[in-house]
Amino acid sequence: MDRPLDIAFHNIEPSEGIKDEIRQHAEKLQKRHSELVACRVSVEALHNQHQTGNVPEVHIVLSIRGRDLAVSREPHQSGNRYAHPDLRTAIRDAFKAAERQLESARGK
Repeated sequence: MDRPLDIAFHNIEPSEGIKDEIRQHAEKLQKRHSELVACRVSVEALHNQHQTGNVPEVHIVLSIRGRDLAVSREPHQSGNRYAHPDLRTAIRDAFKAAERQLESARGK
């Protein structure tokens, strides 16, 4: 990447373990997609969600030459898939979606 990985936490205490996990996922994306020039990851804890629990949102903005791709992993998308969704699951799912976005952008 041309720019360093940017990780932000909102309404949630930053954790080195979570930052390391995000870095690992970002490094995998970079290895597979050389066109990736920047990656911003935002982790946000929402207020109590009665239907989905306190599932954090994970937003990823990927910059490739000429455009940005936005990916979100939001609570309403997880409620039916996981009995106890957590931050690591949200991060994993967001990076899987990011991988699909990059693959799709590559095909265009």
